[in-house]
Amino acid sequence: MQAAMEITAKYCQKEMEEYGACVASHPAEWQQQCQHLKVKVAQCTSSHPVIKKIRTDCAGEFAEFERCLRENQASAQTCSPHVVRFLACAETVDIKGLGNAVP
Repeated sequence: MQAAMEITAKYCQKEMEEYGACVASHPAEWQQQCQHLKVKVAQCTSSHPVIKKIRTDCAGEFAEFERCLRENQASAQTCSPHVVRFLACAETVDIKGLGNAVP
């Protein structure tokens, strides 16, 4: 996951910062208020091979995390166990040979 976060920060820093600021500014309604920024982050990251591999290999865990966020918009901290499961999955993804790829 560290590799994916580094790549995301490297290639999509502006989008990540805007989305994070929006979520923090709208704790109870971030899903609606920040959707357009979430899409921008997704578009930015979807072309990088490392992120694509993690998203593919850990799709179930990520979907459960997103579902939890939708169902618990006012208390996102409820979804911490989902984050832990997703991060644990991401750590197991074999990214050898993908780290230097450029989208």
